[in-house]
Amino acid sequence: MDFLKLLKDRHFWAFLGSGLIVSVAYMDPGNWGTSISGGANFKYELLWVVWMASGMAMLFQYLSGKMGLAGVSLAEVIKKRWKKEHAFIYWILAEIAVLATDLAEFLGIVVALNLLFGIPMLLGTIIAILDVVLILILTQKSFRALEYAFVIFVGIIGISYVYELAITQPQWEEIAINSITPSLREETIAIAVGIIGATVMPHALFVHSWLLKRKKNHTKALLKYHLVEDVASLFLAGLINAAILIMAAAAFYGKAEVASIEGAYKTLTPLYGSVASLVFGIALLSAGISSSITGMLAGQSIMEALTDFQLPLWLRRIITRVINAIPLLIAIIIGLEPLDVLVYSQILLSLLIPLPLLPLIYYTTKKEIMGELVNRKITTAIATFFAIIILIFNTYLLYSEFTALLQP
Repeated sequence: MDFLKLLKDRHFWAFLGSGLIVSVAYMDPGNWGTSISGGANFKYELLWVVWMASGMAMLFQYLSGKMGLAGVSLAEVIKKRWKKEHAFIYWILAEIAVLATDLAEFLGIVVALNLLFGIPMLLGTIIAILDVVLILILTQKSFRALEYAFVIFVGIIGISYVYELAITQPQWEEIAINSITPSLREETIAIAVGIIGATVMPHALFVHSWLLKRKKNHTKALLKYHLVEDVASLFLAGLINAAILIMAAAAFYGKAEVASIEGAYKTLTPLYGSVASLVFGIALLSAGISSSITGMLAGQSIMEALTDFQLPLWLRRIITRVINAIPLLIAIIIGLEPLDVLVYSQILLSLLIPLPLLPLIYYTTKKEIMGELVNRKITTAIATFFAIIILIFNTYLLYSEFTALLQP
């Protein structure tokens, strides 16, 4: 592939956009929760999990987008090929995945508003529901406007973490070693599974096929555009995801008082100055808003395909927010730590990854669905291998938790 020629291709630049929308799912507040917890508690030990999960995400998103280029979304394929009652049950489970995702994004916005502006979290919960207004403004005239907005969101998050890494001065030799040295202990398995759930997110596997189905000219010629965008966008997301853990390890490891996002925010000021805290808060707010839009689009794509009823975008968004506001308000009232809520929500997402992943791998091997974009055998083999790894991680966590419950 001639990349210089590709960069001069105006059709390539017109194609770009969906990859950035999907990539935001890999740097959302859920990632912040698992990566900050992982870095603060285990330093760089779990960095290899971040890179592994990012590599998996690249391949899985490539398959999802490729299905969209074949002219169908994953949810549509399931609706057409499954019995009606099975598709309905599947929709319920898919909605649970969207809700778990939205809970983390919702909480990220609420916490960011509290840190940046001192808005009480109970009031912030109500304000965060109104992000639907921003979504409607961005999508009212052109979907392209939404894609441009994501360039800004990702830019803010990326620049923020370049700054945070520069001032925290991490240990690059340790980073290199832990990036290529897999290690897993009983103490780290929960965070490792959370990192996988926060990276290979179920809703993102649904939404990419839906986004690319919306593109015109579903032909093999667009496959190279999709491949380049997929690798570039998710590589950037992987870098940011790793940067969150690296920053947390460099700034917070060994500091018992940093057991929360609020603690991390407040700890940055005496260590590195108020600008560091401000940048941290702005990046968190950008991550929360942008990833919540991706989650909303995922929910819309699932509902449109798997059910016979339609809801206006704004109404669906408000319903999702109100549903998630209930457990969030309960958590705030009883004093649960937001960081713990974020981590547990991402563990749930990891357990739900097989829900879209297994049908995605299976149906992209079917020529009657994919046409000339059907998977090669090596692609299917690698994707299956990655899926097995995720299942092993999830099984290990469930086994560890079960045996722990049985101990006196």
